[in-house]
Amino acid sequence: MKRNILVLCTGNSCRSQMAHGYLQKVAGDKLNVYSAGIETHGINPGAAATMKKDGIDITGHTSNHVDEYQGVSWDFIITVCDHAYENCPFIAAPDAVRLHHNFYDPSKLEGTEDEKEAAFAKAREEIKAYCKNFIAEHLS
Repeated sequence: MKRNILVLCTGNSCRSQMAHGYLQKVAGDKLNVYSAGIETHGINPGAAATMKKDGIDITGHTSNHVDEYQGVSWDFIITVCDHAYENCPFIAAPDAVRLHHNFYDPSKLEGTEDEKEAAFAKAREEIKAYCKNFIAEHLS
């Protein structure tokens, strides 16, 4: 039976979307992956471009608000930024494993295109490693 995981960030546009993409690819049939934000900002083009370079297309994802998933029985909830962790509304999920990791936010970088691309790649690699470790620890 697939388990339900929610990846939560502030705007559900960048870090949560990248984690969603990796969890969906690596976990296969073990997880139903959802991502949401405490706000919605649309998919960040830099996040989509850096994921595509690693063979994952997130351009079809939508930016969703956490309230859209009321009533889902969560097995795991992962917050990927401090702002969402500190400001998320209460999610009734008494049996969920709750995890938090504040990933670097590449969308905040102001610089050249090369610097921005490097920032997204850095975040992507951090998130990719975290997702692989999560699956090895919790789904193996």
